[in-house]
Amino acid sequence: MPSPICLVALFISVLNAMKHRESISIGGLKMALIGRIPGSIVGGLLLMWISTQALALWLGLLVLFAVAVSLLPLRIEPNPTRMGIAGFFSGVFGTSSGIGGPPMALLLQHQEANQLRGNLSAFFVFSSIISLMVQWPTGFLTWHHVLLTLPLIPAAWLGYVLARKTTHSLPKEKIRFAALALCLVSGATAVWHGFF
Repeated sequence: MPSPICLVALFISVLNAMKHRESISIGGLKMALIGRIPGSIVGGLLLMWISTQALALWLGLLVLFAVAVSLLPLRIEPNPTRMGIAGFFSGVFGTSSGIGGPPMALLLQHQEANQLRGNLSAFFVFSSIISLMVQWPTGFLTWHHVLLTLPLIPAAWLGYVLARKTTHSLPKEKIRFAALALCLVSGATAVWHGFF
């Protein structure tokens, strides 16, 4: 059920985007948002056509591959083409599984911390809405899913408050490490669900 994850991501992303609004570069996100639209449509089709286990396995393997590429000594800088590709895969992953962060986080991981937070948050405000718009007509966003999301909001708020108190003291390299660790856990979890 990706829609509750997308709804919580929207909630957190709005809060973070408001906090880091001075660091947001909407122009730099344009191609990623354009790529997100067809990616979300593909993700919606995958929800309808592929079993949940096969989808989880495939997405998990792709995320783990992306983490491995990120750990290589080469540094992949964002440019319009790469942003569009990352946005597309973020749409596929986010709409079909609720794990849309890794492609964008891996591409933007070398940005300054506040710029990284602001840009990712702004991207996920729009991209969560796009995913939810695709999930609704496919039957993967209903009032039942909204009700399942409501108990998650207080925990998300608590996590946001704790993060505000701690992230200002974290250096960029630690944030990059945390982003890679989150991607690794997301990918491994998806692979686990694909097998079991």
